[in-house]
Amino acid sequence: MACCRAPGDAAELQKLAQENAAIRLLTLDVTQQADIDALATTLRGQPIDHLLLNAGVLGERCANLGEMTQAGWLEVLNINTVAPALLIQALHSNVAASEEKTIVGISTRVASIGDNGSGGMYSYRASKAALNQILVSAARNLAEQGIKTLAIHPGWVQTDMGGDQATFTPQQSVSGIMAVASAMTTEDSGTFRVFDGSTIPW
Repeated sequence: MACCRAPGDAAELQKLAQENAAIRLLTLDVTQQADIDALATTLRGQPIDHLLLNAGVLGERCANLGEMTQAGWLEVLNINTVAPALLIQALHSNVAASEEKTIVGISTRVASIGDNGSGGMYSYRASKAALNQILVSAARNLAEQGIKTLAIHPGWVQTDMGGDQATFTPQQSVSGIMAVASAMTTEDSGTFRVFDGSTIPW
């Protein structure tokens, strides 16, 4: 199941769906509570093995001292932090009903406080560090349902955000993410990893 803001306009996603009948396209704007509620209603009773929370913005207009605004901060936090928390709230029962019972949040190495040697990227770093905290809390709160959570750095990927010069293809990154997620044990829940399986300091 693949969610996006406007499935009818997502040409590459439509092409994938045409090539693979197992792909189901659903409408979701993560900034809209009504969309999140509607998705939960649509998927009621549907098991979700891996809930992948990957919507995100870089927040270039709210990255450095001298250019930050309240509106810029709230936009980044709404997409990178609030939306994943609300989606976990809305869909954790679906995850609990599945076999794999795994929630994966797409984080970033720059969310690491211990690894922050350059500063900058204020809203992006902070919003993703907050996402990591949400995933740790969910790991604790949902453990009784057998649910595991994972914060993962996907690498520098050739996407709209990463650009054409990025190191890894989407296929390389996603294959690594799914391998790490599928190999997780309950002891691994609430950890911060790279898509190759290595651990990142908080």
